[in-house]
Amino acid sequence: MQVAIVGLARSGKTTVFNTLTRGEAETGGFGGMTVNVGVVKVPDERLAKLTEIFKPKREVPADVTYVDLPAPPTSPDGREAAEIPADQLARLRTADELLHVVRTFADDAVPHPDGSVDPWRDVEQLDLEFTLADLSVIEKRIEKLSTSGRHGTPAEREANERELVVLEKLAPPLREGKPIRDVELDDDEQKRIRGFRFLTEKPVLILLNIGEADIPRSAEIASEFAKRYQHRHSQAEALSAQVEMEIGQLDAEDAQVFREEMGLTESSLERVIRLSYELLGLISFFTAGPDETRAWTIPAGSTAVDAAAAIHTDLARGFIRAEIVAYEDLIQLKSFAEARKHAKLRSEGKDYLMKDGEVTEIRFNV
Repeated sequence: MQVAIVGLARSGKTTVFNTLTRGEAETGGFGGMTVNVGVVKVPDERLAKLTEIFKPKREVPADVTYVDLPAPPTSPDGREAAEIPADQLARLRTADELLHVVRTFADDAVPHPDGSVDPWRDVEQLDLEFTLADLSVIEKRIEKLSTSGRHGTPAEREANERELVVLEKLAPPLREGKPIRDVELDDDEQKRIRGFRFLTEKPVLILLNIGEADIPRSAEIASEFAKRYQHRHSQAEALSAQVEMEIGQLDAEDAQVFREEMGLTESSLERVIRLSYELLGLISFFTAGPDETRAWTIPAGSTAVDAAAAIHTDLARGFIRAEIVAYEDLIQLKSFAEARKHAKLRSEGKDYLMKDGEVTEIRFNV
């Protein structure tokens, strides 16, 4: 999973990047003008407990790649975002999800480029740039399909016509400022536009960067913003990036004490990853044995053969069955042998729908 961190200048997006990755990317000044990339392991207590039982040679968590992109340029008066450079747009299109950092607090030491702090205005500015970028791609493609799209084989002409219909369906909402993720598309229509990787189609996590004084009201602040930001596949969360970054520099015990004093129930990394999984509709399953315990990430609704393919294509190609046990049962019974003895280990076929947290062994023959 790759998450692109975006935001206007001085939003605190690089501080958020450092918080999530425990990185040391430069912040302030020219800190937001470079691309920062960090890979973090997904914290999951279930994997740790499986490791305790199987005592494997290695433990392999799932991981998330965070890409902190430069803030878009602004107009001379700083009141609006200017056009996003093409190379940054290309990088954004490769992301699975956008993490949009928005500053909500005033600080004389770190003035907002516009001189005032207005989270809603800042979100609308960047959303507008994403909308215009998608609309530009669609209008150019419509023009091309309307002319050269009539050539080719009958199958190619039919495919072009189907694509044209979908693009013409998306253009009017974009012109009205509505993101593509708000448009109802069937499976075939989604397939037709998949290769474009439109920015406004991606799930968005709005991360409201609040001041320390507002931490007790973080849930309320996020809820109020979410009520106003009524878009599909979107969610709002509030945290103090500076405070979370400072907590991240402490050892685990001190960090836990600090969070309890601040009324924080989980780390920012755990919270952001959990919300990202929810937005993308992802679940985790596990494999466990003497060599390794490993967490795998798949879309909700994936079948047993899809899970096999996530491990290796050969497992999917030669799939025979999946032997599956619920995580809770395996933790209680301590081994696959005991799970089988107590009839908790099931054999499932390739069409079985995987559930979050299941532990599986794939039987295959290639």
